[in-house]
Amino acid sequence: MRSGRITTHKIQAMKARGERIPMVTAYDYTQARIVETAGIPIILVGDSLGNVVLGYDSTIPVTVDDMVRHCAAVVRGAHIPLVVVDMPFMSYQVDAETALRNAGRLLQEGGAQAVKLEGGKPIAPIIRRLVDAGVAVMGHIGLTPQSVHKLGGYRVQGKTSRSADVLIEDAMAVQEAGAFAIVLELIPVELAAEITKQLDIPTIGIGAGVHTDGQVQVLYDMLGLGLDFKPKHAGNYASLGETAVDALERYSADVKSGAFPTAANSFYTDRDEAAKDEPKQPAAAGRSARRGS
Repeated sequence: MRSGRITTHKIQAMKARGERIPMVTAYDYTQARIVETAGIPIILVGDSLGNVVLGYDSTIPVTVDDMVRHCAAVVRGAHIPLVVVDMPFMSYQVDAETALRNAGRLLQEGGAQAVKLEGGKPIAPIIRRLVDAGVAVMGHIGLTPQSVHKLGGYRVQGKTSRSADVLIEDAMAVQEAGAFAIVLELIPVELAAEITKQLDIPTIGIGAGVHTDGQVQVLYDMLGLGLDFKPKHAGNYASLGETAVDALERYSADVKSGAFPTAANSFYTDRDEAAKDEPKQPAAAGRSARRGS
């Protein structure tokens, strides 16, 4: 690991300075290089790869092996951002020892600097066990996608006074367990602001309004790579999916017409062969026709 890697302490110092914290997901080497070049301080190797990369309808089928493989690719591409990796469904909920064993794989084999766990008070003892073992942990409360069936779908959490109180208690428990930061997903703006005010650790929002210490977005959503799914909370910074479709359509047309590849895309035994292989231009064909008339 290079000396310039951003640390959890640097992220916490950003909150202390009142500096907003941008965070995005990445799932492979090329994406990681792009994110690093853009100067984003935190990369999340999210189990959302189950949806946007592997084509599942939820994150639940994602395995530890999946996360190790994609995390390792991201770490090879990004040498400066803090790399946080999601612990997938049932990789930590069973007991603390199972969580520790799987977190160890994500750090040793995947190369991550921190792991992220979903859940509040019930998960706090597991967070504490990991932290005590030297694992940096990011928490995650509110909408927890791994519990989507229990929650009855992807719905805003903490809308009632009682459920808001529960989420505040969850946030405090996660902080007390030793997490260095916490994701707040799909909760009311006012509640996110209150949690952010009460916590000493940074809050990273997604669908939680502007008052959190930072924001996290799924790279595919913010770049418009998904052609159909456009969540309300996603910032629309590009429409690369439409751009890619247009490029592929033009490529297909060029292949069918013979316009691609050109001589510039081809290889020859010597310079003289290039002239022999060069296709006749339409203008030249027209002149030949006129000479023959």
